[in-house]
Amino acid sequence: MFTATVNGQTEMLIGQISDRIVVRENFNEKGAFLNKQIFVANKVIYNDGYYEIEVIAELFDKNKKSIEKYRTIYRCEPDEASMMVMAFPFTNPKSKQTEINTISKNFKKLYDFENMKDIEMEMNFDSGWLKFLGSKSLIKIFDRKLEKEQNKNNIKSKISMKAYAWGIRIKQLNYTVNEVLNENGLLDFQKFTEADGSYFTIKYAEVSK
Repeated sequence: MFTATVNGQTEMLIGQISDRIVVRENFNEKGAFLNKQIFVANKVIYNDGYYEIEVIAELFDKNKKSIEKYRTIYRCEPDEASMMVMAFPFTNPKSKQTEINTISKNFKKLYDFENMKDIEMEMNFDSGWLKFLGSKSLIKIFDRKLEKEQNKNNIKSKISMKAYAWGIRIKQLNYTVNEVLNENGLLDFQKFTEADGSYFTIKYAEVSK
């Protein structure tokens, strides 16, 4: 799935990051490098009715110097396991455990190439004070188009995201997105561009054994 983020915090699909390294680089509207995040994810495990994944995140500044490193466990129920992990703009990335609940419309499988309909999702977060705030987000993925190139699948789409707390919209993000998946249906690359031309890229690789 996509990676929608603010202030260095990111969200991704469990199945797409399981046992993989994910590198995100952020650039301003002139293409100048701003910062970088590296996420190392363990394999997804099933524990007491939930899917869980441990992620170690390391943050780098504009000089590519490591400035912070932390570990988080994300969990979700089986029906939401194909949806997402990591963190949303208003979540606490250092929380030891974050639970995510998702309601979706027209969602079967985000990367089902036979079903490129628009997708709408509502995500609710249960992590300490987030539960008290009633934090949630509404996400729409639309104008989805699939282009096949040899053994690669290229998906172009648009994403609109609205984040809420106390029932008040606190943030809205809009992206045009380009995603490249390999022959196994796993993401290799993503690029998310905002209206002002600023963007970030995501690169995926297997964890070295």
